[in-house]
Amino acid sequence: MIHSELLADQAVLVLTPAGPLTAADFTRIAAMVDPYIEQHGKLKGLLIHASRFPGWDDFAALVSHLRFVRDHHRKIERIAIATDSAVLSALPRIASHFVAAEVRHFGYAERDAALRWLAHE
Repeated sequence: MIHSELLADQAVLVLTPAGPLTAADFTRIAAMVDPYIEQHGKLKGLLIHASRFPGWDDFAALVSHLRFVRDHHRKIERIAIATDSAVLSALPRIASHFVAAEVRHFGYAERDAALRWLAHE
């Protein structure tokens, strides 16, 4: 499960995994951000704020996650990953090969700094 919040005034989507990711999570997130992107053209940023990587509920969730990344990565300028997890800390190096967005790692407690960077402040 992923908690999601669209900070429309900052053009930033905040995702906080709270358990294994499900296919329904990505359907719900897309339904929330797609109208915003259609109206504004893009998001300034995406913040993934996670103490650890919870994994996927099943193979359908993994496929939905990959499909969401494929459909949205060119519509997001920056991605911040705020985590102390070793697995997620490596994500910026890996993601930079697959997404158009600039990706940066922050410590889990640096959520506010990550939001400022995403908003280009």
